Amino acid sequence: MINNKMIKWRKLALGILTVTGSLLYSQQSITLKQAIEYALQNKSDALKAKLDISDADAKILEARAGALPKVNGTANLTYNPIIQEVSLAGQTFKMGQPWVAVAGVQVTQALFNQQVFVGLKAAKSTKEFYQLNADLTDEQIIERVSNAYFQVFTAQEKKSTLESSFTSTEKVRNVIKSLFENGLSKKIDLDRTNVNLTNIETNIKQSNNGIAQAENALKFYMGMPIETKIQLVQEDMEVTPHLLEDMISTDSRTEVKVLLKNKELLEYQKKATEAAYYPTVNLTANYNWQGMGEKFPLTNGSSQGVMWSDYSAITLGVNIPIFNGFATKAKVQQNQIEIDKLEADLKDTKLGLDQAYQNAKSQIENSLTSIENQKANVELAESVLADTKSNYQYGLATLTDLLDAENSLVQAKNNYTTAVLDYKIAEVQYYKSKGELKTYLK
Repeated sequence: MINNKMIKWRKLALGILTVTGSLLYSQQSITLKQAIEYALQNKSDALKAKLDISDADAKILEARAGALPKVNGTANLTYNPIIQEVSLAGQTFKMGQPWVAVAGVQVTQALFNQQVFVGLKAAKSTKEFYQLNADLTDEQIIERVSNAYFQVFTAQEKKSTLESSFTSTEKVRNVIKSLFENGLSKKIDLDRTNVNLTNIETNIKQSNNGIAQAENALKFYMGMPIETKIQLVQEDMEVTPHLLEDMISTDSRTEVKVLLKNKELLEYQKKATEAAYYPTVNLTANYNWQGMGEKFPLTNGSSQGVMWSDYSAITLGVNIPIFNGFATKAKVQQNQIEIDKLEADLKDTKLGLDQAYQNAKSQIENSLTSIENQKANVELAESVLADTKSNYQYGLATLTDLLDAENSLVQAKNNYTTAVLDYKIAEVQYYKSKGELKTYLK
């Protein structure tokens, strides 16, 4: 009996622990920094950018292979069922033997090949390009996650405003209901209040759907399973004014660095094309062992009529390009056009970055002003609502006045929330335009 009770208590305790653990797992509190760090570790874009860097290492090894010696082994076994005969000075000779076996090794070393030398330099720059591209990918992930994080907060704040409005309106409805039951209020006032409550409740349900969609978008940008429950941290929505600079240098921006590195790669591509004008010099050495005879050479030696001998050769080869129909010249021109086009992109990118910075700075300044104004508006709307409620109870204000005051407060709070969102998004663009998005990771 005691054992059965102990087993039941153990099962109950285990069940409680399991449920508690499940709840803890299903509701994760996550800061903006943690959301970004998670995305940088799990989002496919970040993972592919890291794989590109590994791929660049493999490309460096491939390019280096062109400067290293090539070693090849060969083996051939030939059977000649019919051997050609020739006649010289009235005598007939056979040109060869029925069986021929040859095994050898050949070593080739490029002594001078301009394309190989350029390829080595280009491969190293390719890795640097992918490293910069990975940095740019990280910045893009930070931007998307930050914006999505702030969007979730905005949706939650607007829902909170609606819930507060519902609670306030419900209290008013209860007062009107009491007055109506005592013959001191009209039924139409009670009905209008109930309609207003129903509308607010409907808006709350719609806001739940909006919050769910915003959270799903955030989890998608993080690379997090959609079913995971998350809870954001209020401190990340705090407004911290910045000391804004008049101008910034775009040279330190990752976008510019990527374009400059891409230009460097295009210049290497042009040099690799121009290398077709240069001669190539290769050194080749081979050593072979050959067996010939009437019998199968692999199982018979010289005593059985098979002659074995070795031979070797060392060759210095020079290939000099003379004329290929101006194909190289045309390719060089194409390479230069690609460089010129990138120069135009670089100029346009720098101009766009300057514009983005000025826009972000202006938006931050406007948002700060708007936040102050909307904050004052909220305080004023709260005061107006409190006075209107008091006046309504004493018959000095109409229900319309009361509902208008309530709606004005909701609108003021939503405007304040929107102003904060505008500021936070402008802050993201400000950090982005300065190349400081990783500030969110500090």
